[in-house]
Amino acid sequence: MLNSLFGKGMSTIDIAFLLLSIPAVVFSLSFHEAAHGYTAGKMGDQTARFHGRVTLNPLKHLDPIGALSMLFFGIGWAKPVPVNPRNFKNPKKGMALTGLAGPVSNLILAFGSLLIYRIIAAIVPLSVFFEKGLLYYRPGAFSVIDFVAMFFMNMASLNIGLAVFNLIPVPPFDGSRVFYFLLPDRYYFGVMRYERTIMVVTMVLLFVGVLDVPLAFVRQILIRLFEFIIGLVPFL
Repeated sequence: MLNSLFGKGMSTIDIAFLLLSIPAVVFSLSFHEAAHGYTAGKMGDQTARFHGRVTLNPLKHLDPIGALSMLFFGIGWAKPVPVNPRNFKNPKKGMALTGLAGPVSNLILAFGSLLIYRIIAAIVPLSVFFEKGLLYYRPGAFSVIDFVAMFFMNMASLNIGLAVFNLIPVPPFDGSRVFYFLLPDRYYFGVMRYERTIMVVTMVLLFVGVLDVPLAFVRQILIRLFEFIIGLVPFL
């Protein structure tokens, strides 16, 4: 009988999954922030580079509370990368592309991780498997390759969640920069006037779980899209 990883109690697999989540969270958050800094530099702003933020060194990026929140709740954050929009030729476009770089980097990591998992699963029989964004396992002995596969499944799930979370189109999320770029100028200052109120309302909705369903829906769409694309490869 197949058992969901997230059933009642903490099994050995649950503990292993949690431990494997630590390097996944550390790398994913660092990659996300480094992508912001790298893109800002390409657009003309070297502020992040001057502060040593265009690096995968987690000590430069991690916020302890944000990392723990990501580890246990799947929603987290790192230290914001400093950006000076005055250094962009087109400030709105520069901020939009810099903001978009973070979630896009996580989607790339998610797709790559899911692809590696599918390759492993096509070559070696596994006791764990990934279905519709959830991890399941068959009771029995686990090999090293099972834990390797579990790591990449975890990476895929975490990064899709991180991307979707950050694409929420209100401050302080990355999606707000894209939203402001697409917003016509005649509405821009009107929205900015209520920016703080919108941010507080969104945080409250996140806290009480009102946004859980739409965010989960978007995650499922992305997971199924990635799986569909990967499924086009003949041997996968």
